[in-house]
Amino acid sequence: MAASEEKVQPHPQIILIVLIRIIIALSLFILPGNLMGQDTSFVTVGQIGIKRPYRNMHDSTEIPGKKPILLVTSINLVGYGGVMTALASAWYSDYTKTKLHSFDDSKEWLQVDKVGHFYGTWVETRANNELWKWAGMKRKKRIWISGLTSFAFQTTIEYLDGRSAEWGWSWADFGANILGSGTFIAQELAWDEQRIKFKWSFHRKNYSDASLNQRSDELFGKSSPERFLKDYNGQTYWASANLKSFFPRSNLPAWLSLSVGYGAEGMFGGFENIWTDGDPGFPINRTDIKRYRQWYLAPDIDWSKIKTKSKAVNFFFTVLSAFKFPTPSLEFSNGKFKVHAIHF
Repeated sequence: MAASEEKVQPHPQIILIVLIRIIIALSLFILPGNLMGQDTSFVTVGQIGIKRPYRNMHDSTEIPGKKPILLVTSINLVGYGGVMTALASAWYSDYTKTKLHSFDDSKEWLQVDKVGHFYGTWVETRANNELWKWAGMKRKKRIWISGLTSFAFQTTIEYLDGRSAEWGWSWADFGANILGSGTFIAQELAWDEQRIKFKWSFHRKNYSDASLNQRSDELFGKSSPERFLKDYNGQTYWASANLKSFFPRSNLPAWLSLSVGYGAEGMFGGFENIWTDGDPGFPINRTDIKRYRQWYLAPDIDWSKIKTKSKAVNFFFTVLSAFKFPTPSLEFSNGKFKVHAIHF
């Protein structure tokens, strides 16, 4: 989402991710045999029996049952409609509506928000793919439908941005959304799995300069949940490669991954560290604070490779695999290397 310099909105992707994860949770606890690759020909939803001739999660010859397909279709339509209605009511209703227009935010927040768009669309596509997999949809069909529907979700959000005077249609966001769903599709078609998973981590920033803490409170919010969603200075996005998937004959543990992360710091405005304070607006210039990018290298755990007999634990691992587990990391920024004993 394109954000103004004086006010930051949390990514809509995060809300969608949470809703989709809740849907997956319900399917795990209500519908036996789903998402675990179990052979199941008959399941029960409440008191309704559903025939589902689904063989296993990697079999490209599944024969989809009509009722599971209709169920997942309904889940997507209801979830999509609910999220769009909530966004239009809660986020956009207070802002002036205009004709569809574009806004160049490609250089905002050192592109951390663009990586967030990529990540959000990828995670949504992955979640949708798991639902269609449970329904027994044929492999290539579910891959393309998952990618295109997730991209459609985000495009609708971009349209709402484009009709708001506060923001605008962002071609940079649009491109990041395409890359997010496209990366999922490409990996599934090439490897039938996501060998490279994309993750998110966060650490709350506190400054010795009271004025910067005040600016952060105004811009990103005072509460931890608000900071969690809005503060780009504390967010890191990771590309986590499962080593065993690339080297299947090795003795490496199946859960071991290597992650490359990206983040940035020193950002107290979308484009520059200049803002106004108070009414009528006293100008504050903090261009003395350097805005800089950060690159990380760290080991990681691929929780999706750890299988148990518990549906609850497997569900927890599925959710956890969307977030980076805290580990030591090596940072490169400002032309120097720095070692972190633990990185959140």
